[in-house]
Amino acid sequence: MTLPKITLKQMAVFASVYETGSTSEASAVLHLSQSAVSSALAAFESRLDMPLFERVGRRLEPHPYSKQIYIQVQAVLRQALSIEHYRQHQAGQIRIGASTTIGNYVLPDIIANMYQQLPAAAIELHIANTREVVAEAEQLRVDIALVEATPHPNNFKVMQQQRWRTDTLVVFACRDSRWLANFALTAIKDDTGLVRQCYQLTTTELAKLPLIVRETGSGTRQSIDEKLLQYLPNVQVIMEIAQSEAIKRMVRTDIGLGCLSQHIIDEELANGELVRVEVAGLDLSRQWWMVWHTACHQSELWQQFMAQI
Repeated sequence: MTLPKITLKQMAVFASVYETGSTSEASAVLHLSQSAVSSALAAFESRLDMPLFERVGRRLEPHPYSKQIYIQVQAVLRQALSIEHYRQHQAGQIRIGASTTIGNYVLPDIIANMYQQLPAAAIELHIANTREVVAEAEQLRVDIALVEATPHPNNFKVMQQQRWRTDTLVVFACRDSRWLANFALTAIKDDTGLVRQCYQLTTTELAKLPLIVRETGSGTRQSIDEKLLQYLPNVQVIMEIAQSEAIKRMVRTDIGLGCLSQHIIDEELANGELVRVEVAGLDLSRQWWMVWHTACHQSELWQQFMAQI
């Protein structure tokens, strides 16, 4: 690559003379001496090996071909200013990647609080399953990824990851499900201290019932595999679905039982539309993670977001 001999100062001087029609007015605009402006303009014309202006009285009139040079010079100067302001621009924006449960059910409140504190913030949100979101962070397409299972990036050396929150998976069914007709409802206290009715099954009993779960690649599915399915002999997984809302609808129509984050079904559990199924001996709590690339620019907004969550 050959380095250009034309300088930004020479281009700025040419543009100002083109706009004002004189070196004296250009010197006032640029806060340079008139001799410095004349010298820079002469050097610019020398680099191009062509005169750019004709003196007519006290004014400098541009040659016809100067207009095309002016257009190109303006584009270069705008790009240079954009580079200078890049850090300031970056400080006010953040690209967040989130797996589906976090993106749809947890982040809206967090982002709303961010906008209340920083109305001018530019926040981009990309929602996908855990595997895809981690890949986005690894390729620097998002500044921070919030995921529902242990991240497995391709290159651990360039990635930072940190435990974030604890979540609980819940096995659930529709009220009066035909699959649970032989089981009795029991009143228990949930994690919030509220008394709710639930079914209590063993792993052997649950393994005989049809289950609807998230797709492979999602953080929820990874957690279900690790926390639930491996303990269910000959389990009947009748559907794998990428949308949590679709799983809820399938369970509402009593096609089978589901397993999702408590955040997704909390409202339906509270109003009794869905019923929790406790599985004896299993801990369905899981860890959520934050993931980011070590080369990610940790802007002021990035740091404020991290402090808030």
